[in-house]
Amino acid sequence: MPKSMTGFGSAEGAVAGGRLQVDLRTVNHRHFNAQLKVPSNLSELEGQLRELLRRDISRGHVVCSARWTEDAPRDSTIAVNVERARQVVDALRQLQNELELPGEIDVNFVARQPDVFVSSMGDMPEIQWSEVEAVVEAALVGLIEMRVKEGNSLAEELERLISGMDQSLKEVEKRAPERLVAERDRLSNSVQELLNGVSPNEDRIAQEIAFLADKLDITEEIVRLRAHIDAVRDCLAGTDAVGKQLSFLGQEMLREVNTIGSKANDAQITHAVIGMKGELEKFREQIENIE
Repeated sequence: MPKSMTGFGSAEGAVAGGRLQVDLRTVNHRHFNAQLKVPSNLSELEGQLRELLRRDISRGHVVCSARWTEDAPRDSTIAVNVERARQVVDALRQLQNELELPGEIDVNFVARQPDVFVSSMGDMPEIQWSEVEAVVEAALVGLIEMRVKEGNSLAEELERLISGMDQSLKEVEKRAPERLVAERDRLSNSVQELLNGVSPNEDRIAQEIAFLADKLDITEEIVRLRAHIDAVRDCLAGTDAVGKQLSFLGQEMLREVNTIGSKANDAQITHAVIGMKGELEKFREQIENIE
């Protein structure tokens, strides 16, 4: 069964001692188009990430979002900014002198001033692609499962539409020979009325009937349309990405149906053609979401 281009998958796993969450969303697009929204410390892995997505997704707009739900543990250090402490003490002494204030300068007060003590975090552990890959693979599993499920539903609907076309085509096949006989009789009667009892030229009438039969013959169109319907069913039975092929077959089927309609000159066949066009319009709308 073909896959839908719409889906969602999410996974979370351990990466570099922290926790990374990856969300994948896909929607319709004529080609593979990946949009990556990842933390800056994963930017060096974007090329590998893009190729991993391309491996399992041949068509569709893919949004890959990654975020840290838990940062990796890092060593922290605290340092004294002696120059800043000296500035604070000098300012306090100036204040004492100017205002003639009593008391000693308290170290606790100085320590509480901004930027006297400076903390810094150590470098984040090196991020291994294998750990990131495992999380993305898990998200892809959920994404593909959803795309397959929706694809199965789409395939069932497409098969229903094709079956409706098939039934209408059978009606056209049944009516086609009867229509040629009716046209032959109509032409003969018209000639008889025009000649008003005069013997007609049978050879000329036979030529005109043969010309009319060739002009109205829709055998080739029926055969080609039947082949396209069979090709659609073969696509729906497979597992490959068939969206582009189905789109092409939809165009070709519409071409044959239009030709049959232009040659019809018969109310019953015209009615069947209208029914097939209606099914084809729905068919072409549905295949827009097939990978």
